[in-house]
Amino acid sequence: MAEAGSGQCKYDLNEDWGKLPSGSSWGRVTGVAVDSQERVYVCQQLKDPPILVFDKDGNYLSSWGVGAIGEPHTIYIGPDDVFYLADRGDHVVAKLTLGGDPQVVMGNRGQPSDTGCTEDEGIVLRAGGPFNRPTRLCPSPSGDLYVSDGYRNSRVHRFSADGELIHSWGTPGGSAPSEIYSPHSVWVDGEGFVYVCDRKNDRIQIFSPAGEFVNQWADVPGATDIYMVDDETVYVAERQGGSESWITVRNKQGHVLERWASPMAHQIRVDAHGDIYMALSTSVGKYVRK
Repeated sequence: MAEAGSGQCKYDLNEDWGKLPSGSSWGRVTGVAVDSQERVYVCQQLKDPPILVFDKDGNYLSSWGVGAIGEPHTIYIGPDDVFYLADRGDHVVAKLTLGGDPQVVMGNRGQPSDTGCTEDEGIVLRAGGPFNRPTRLCPSPSGDLYVSDGYRNSRVHRFSADGELIHSWGTPGGSAPSEIYSPHSVWVDGEGFVYVCDRKNDRIQIFSPAGEFVNQWADVPGATDIYMVDDETVYVAERQGGSESWITVRNKQGHVLERWASPMAHQIRVDAHGDIYMALSTSVGKYVRK
């Protein structure tokens, strides 16, 4: 394994973590999550099964989701082992069990909202309702659910725990506060503040639970994903065009603590040991903390 990281964050990097069954190959790997038993869940597009499960050493355990998931974009597993899925292909998001049984499904499957946008990360002519290619579903401490929406919308939606829409915010356009161009991921901290990866605007916007603009981090190139540890340390996957990418560690004020060049990660997950899993499109990568 190659050495990686900087400063206080030093790792051994394995860019091909995860042992697939004999004769299998990866589809397009877009998401990764870890449950309370340290099992690692990976979602892939363009190939079945959409969800694969591994142990912490990368040994294949099981899979699920064939016929039930269209095009998984990202996944997240909460402390209570609830599985959160953003299915951009079917224009829905869902709370599931760890075995894939649906608990709450939001959106109209196969029916995108009307935004006037016809290509991913294209020009959104008008803000739409839920959903048009949603990117991430994230729970909050209150139990409410937040969705970044998406590749063909410019909105953040807030739902109750049982899937009732509370309100939405965000407008298409430029880079003024609350204008969003490709909301690619979302995180909610312990106080309920909502962090939105405004990818095409190279920033993270921060909102109150009610959607009021609070602040922004304006130095986040290609803000792709965000993950927070202990409600104080923020890990961000960044990219510049199709050639350069980084992992950045920040505090909650947005100040950069560490930053290093990294394989291009679509989603990241930090486990209880401080190791970082990455969805790398063609594989799963893992930074093992030294």
